[in-house]
Amino acid sequence: MKKLLVLTAMLLVLLAGCGSKDKEAEKPANVQKEEEKVTLKVASLIPPMTEILELVKPKLAEEGIELEMVVLGDNVQPNTALAAKEVDANFFQHVPYMEQFNANNNANLVPITPIYFANYGVYSKDYKSIDEMPEGAVIAMANDVSNIDRSLSLLAQHGVIELGEKTDTYYTKANIVDNPKNFKFEEVDLLMLARMYDDADAVVMTPAYAAPLGLTPKSDALLTEGIDNEFAITLIAREDNKDWEPIRKLAKAMTSPEVKKFLQENYDETAIPAFE
Repeated sequence: MKKLLVLTAMLLVLLAGCGSKDKEAEKPANVQKEEEKVTLKVASLIPPMTEILELVKPKLAEEGIELEMVVLGDNVQPNTALAAKEVDANFFQHVPYMEQFNANNNANLVPITPIYFANYGVYSKDYKSIDEMPEGAVIAMANDVSNIDRSLSLLAQHGVIELGEKTDTYYTKANIVDNPKNFKFEEVDLLMLARMYDDADAVVMTPAYAAPLGLTPKSDALLTEGIDNEFAITLIAREDNKDWEPIRKLAKAMTSPEVKKFLQENYDETAIPAFE
């Protein structure tokens, strides 16, 4: 009788163990994944982009997301890496620049959310106003089509030149219908703009490239762009992962009151929040 009771008890323990394993095996896959730490790779370039990513990193860690920032050396690699699925998102560009990359590379990058306006400005080492600049002065601008469009639009906004009707996606120098002072426009690589500050009469550039020269839109720019435009620096992903939960959580963290306060306290008019 005692042997029977012992065998029965052992059988019950064995069955209970099997039931526990079966329940674990039946646990939904998404629940199992939520318990694991997810790595989210984001390509970026320079401050304040990199600083914003560092700022939100602890918040994402609390939600089981390890943010891995990949800092690259030029303004082509972040999109190439994203399109090749080497990273999950990038944060360095405005939407027109992204659209240009898509068109040229048959890519499917998509905007997630705008973060801040990098207040575009015209800077000159030798002149205090556009009116002081002589006839035939040279103005340098970035040589990619979206930033050519942006630079010309800024100059037209302030009446420096007049642009005709836009017949394509972007304005080009061919759209200039009036240039009263016969300014010359020199197109250079985006990363060369700061160097052109010494060589050209004026340079059109973002605060990120003006800052190393000790220049800000508020104090030093001859002309500024403001926020009435489509050129906000934006978090970008791909069509296939735009709804992935870690990217959505990253977007939420990057548009938080903490990020807004950081920009207002540290970058003032050079990086204007693009979210409420």
